[in-house]
Amino acid sequence: MLPAFFHLHSIDECGSTNDLAKQMAGDGAPEGTMVWALRQTAGRGRRGRAWSSQPGNLACSLILRPGLPPGQAALTSFVAAIAVGEAVSALVPGKVTMKWPNDVLVDGAKISGILLESEAGRGGSVDWLVLGVGINVRHFPEEALYPATSLLAAGADLTVEQVLVAYAGAFDAWYHRFLSQGFAPIRAAWLNAAQGLGGAVTVRLHDETFTGRLIDMDDDGVLLVDVGGTIRRITAGDVFFPGGGN
Repeated sequence: MLPAFFHLHSIDECGSTNDLAKQMAGDGAPEGTMVWALRQTAGRGRRGRAWSSQPGNLACSLILRPGLPPGQAALTSFVAAIAVGEAVSALVPGKVTMKWPNDVLVDGAKISGILLESEAGRGGSVDWLVLGVGINVRHFPEEALYPATSLLAAGADLTVEQVLVAYAGAFDAWYHRFLSQGFAPIRAAWLNAAQGLGGAVTVRLHDETFTGRLIDMDDDGVLLVDVGGTIRRITAGDVFFPGGGN
């Protein structure tokens, strides 16, 4: 039921679908190989954070070989966010928005996580990418850095298989658009759905926290925040919106 681009490798349980996919990529698995586990026991998210992967939620990792330099290849995480957002938008009645860099929110609560890992190749391009995506289908953590939700809590009683098909179809279209047209359409779609664009935002970096106005995301995926008339370029960090929301 998946587009022809995908080669599905399904398992009942593993520690991390990303770790398994990285091993397979190193062994030469082709682009489009998708590792899908019904349960992860050691899932992780950005910046080494744990990612809860209960049975009933989607946990999958996709091997990609785009032949791009590392900076451009890293933009694939935004491609995944747009694909998840498009799939979720078609499944739930709530408002779906994007929180930088690649979180997808439903009515302000996080519903997915994305983790991109890569291996450097020769000639300045990455050898492979592994794109891990987790979507809260039936469960979500009660205590997390950001408020969270699930498709079920948002009004969609679906199976993991249905969500996998929806995500894969959207990703197939957006990934090939990215390869043929570059980052511009991805950036436009992200900005169109950006949470809090034009409003106040607090940015937490590893060594400081500050508040400003969220004004843009540039062609490199860098967040632009106006802090008292000075434009700060955010390449890594966490963003928070007034009222404790995402």
